[in-house]
Amino acid sequence: MSPKAPLPPRRALDLSPRLILLLSLVCFVLVAIPIVTHPLPPLSDYVNHLARMKVIATPKDPDLARFYFLEWSVLPNLMMDMVVPLLDRFADIYVAGEMYTLMCFALIIFGTMYLHRALFGSWSAIPLVAFPLLYNNIFLIGVMNYIFGIGLCLCGLASWVMLRDKPWPWRYAVSCLFVLALFFCHLFATGVYGVGILSYELMRLFDRKGGALKARLVAFVTAGFPFALTVPLLLMSPTWGLKGENYWEPRGKIDGLEFVINVYYDFVAFALTAVIVLAAAWAVRHRLLRTHTFLFFLLVIAGAVYLALPRTVFATYMADQRMPVAIAFMVIASIQIDLRHRLAQRGFAVMLVLLVAVRVTEVQMVWNNLTQWTVAFHDSIAKIKRGSKVLVAYADPWGGSAATDLGLVHAACLAIIERSSLVTTAFTVPGKQILRVHKPYTDWVDTEDGTPPSVEQLLVTEEDGTPGGPRYWDYWPQHFDYVYLLFTEPGDPNPDPDRLELVYAGDRFQLYKVIPPAPLH
Repeated sequence: MSPKAPLPPRRALDLSPRLILLLSLVCFVLVAIPIVTHPLPPLSDYVNHLARMKVIATPKDPDLARFYFLEWSVLPNLMMDMVVPLLDRFADIYVAGEMYTLMCFALIIFGTMYLHRALFGSWSAIPLVAFPLLYNNIFLIGVMNYIFGIGLCLCGLASWVMLRDKPWPWRYAVSCLFVLALFFCHLFATGVYGVGILSYELMRLFDRKGGALKARLVAFVTAGFPFALTVPLLLMSPTWGLKGENYWEPRGKIDGLEFVINVYYDFVAFALTAVIVLAAAWAVRHRLLRTHTFLFFLLVIAGAVYLALPRTVFATYMADQRMPVAIAFMVIASIQIDLRHRLAQRGFAVMLVLLVAVRVTEVQMVWNNLTQWTVAFHDSIAKIKRGSKVLVAYADPWGGSAATDLGLVHAACLAIIERSSLVTTAFTVPGKQILRVHKPYTDWVDTEDGTPPSVEQLLVTEEDGTPGGPRYWDYWPQHFDYVYLLFTEPGDPNPDPDRLELVYAGDRFQLYKVIPPAPLH
């Protein structure tokens, strides 16, 4: 009697498609609450980007046109610039920003589910674990083009996996389209897509079932061909002019990993991590959890790239620390849990909704508390004369480092949206954004993404230039109409009564009207 052939691994069962869709909708409604209830979320760069969208969407505003103009070019940072102004035609700029943010969330979740489907061959509820991670420390920075790029990267990788054994022209054509889209979305998102493709193709290269070694080597090498499109695009881009502005920093690598799960409160991050780890341990103990082989190669490649990545690439800070968040969604897509037991199904659904609810509650509570500065800033903006020139300075040189202070960093850019003003901190760096400043105002704004001047620097340069070289705030009483002093303490005195008149005082900022110097006779 011949021995019985080994049984194939049992196919994992999951929630029904209807329940997966229902659970997805419930979780999406939950994560949308902070966005919908806060038209101006306290994210660092967000309002600065939104101000640029306002300039793009209202080209006929005479005051904005006096200060700003657009210089469209091949730039790896354009997705928001192309989408939000279109949405602004149907809604105001704040609602358009909310819609774009929710599009980013939806694309990331769909991309995670799609990648899981490509790897395991079936739709699953497991990738919905990505919902609590939509709010992360990188999102708090407000790098909205990169956030959109994460979702696009996941969809591109999933499409590559789905087409891997199909006729090769389709695979390469689709990959070329994703490389192009990702390039104009964000250069770093293109790099993350490359990490995913490299990891998957290494897995296929080491899989002896994939055919002859020569064929596997050819497939491995040619997988990188679509990325050649980035070379001429980058050479044509003004971003190439920033190629020398890179530096590597060992500190902060652990922080980059923490950014995946930590938002405002450490204990919330610990609690969420503990629940996920315990649930995974339970699934392993009951032999319900398995991972795709792709996960091993992904962790090895992504880990090596992460350690090697500089902190600043093409003059863009936090280049390395952005990567773990995107990889985390790929990791989630590479995990499968058998939910054939009713207890496992109910337990997973309850756990997921609770995790999302905890994360949303954390964000909602903090944002509600921060609403006081949002309202106060709007009140102060109303006191600025339309078409004015606004200088931003720091009372505390270290301000803006705490997560709860991020929303203040670029809040003065509201004056661009509401009062058509010139604001010194608006993103106008060549090679990074399309927004430019007309002369003579070019010399009065920050074109290097630097830190605003401190109070001491303002006092020193009131009548004299900066020692060692000119700065945009030199002779500021002659050039500006208002000064926003950020990161103040309640009751802080006027630092320069001869040149500044207090107009509005908030808890963490002060708005001053500049008293211009007397004309020379």
